[in-house]
Amino acid sequence: MSKPKTYVGIQNDLNAGMTVIGKIVRDAWVFGLLDETETCEGWNGAQIDVLLDKVNKTWDIYGCSVSQLPPELFERHQKIHNKAFHEAKAAGWSGHFETADEA
Repeated sequence: MSKPKTYVGIQNDLNAGMTVIGKIVRDAWVFGLLDETETCEGWNGAQIDVLLDKVNKTWDIYGCSVSQLPPELFERHQKIHNKAFHEAKAAGWSGHFETADEA
């Protein structure tokens, strides 16, 4: 029987964590659903799905819009996501793949 597939952890994720799961993890950090030391390494798909559900429910409270976040969460969002953005850019990520279909 093969080993179940698990998440590699945001620190080991493709494009310095600029993936769908990476964004879920960062949003969970923003909302305090996970401690920022939790990388989700070794989590299975069901665990990621539960986290996604919690993140989505929390986003719903704020109309799924960063601009609707209260100041403390807005600042936390900017800090966490901007840090990830700059680290990914430094690692060679351009964002082109994620936006290629928007042209």
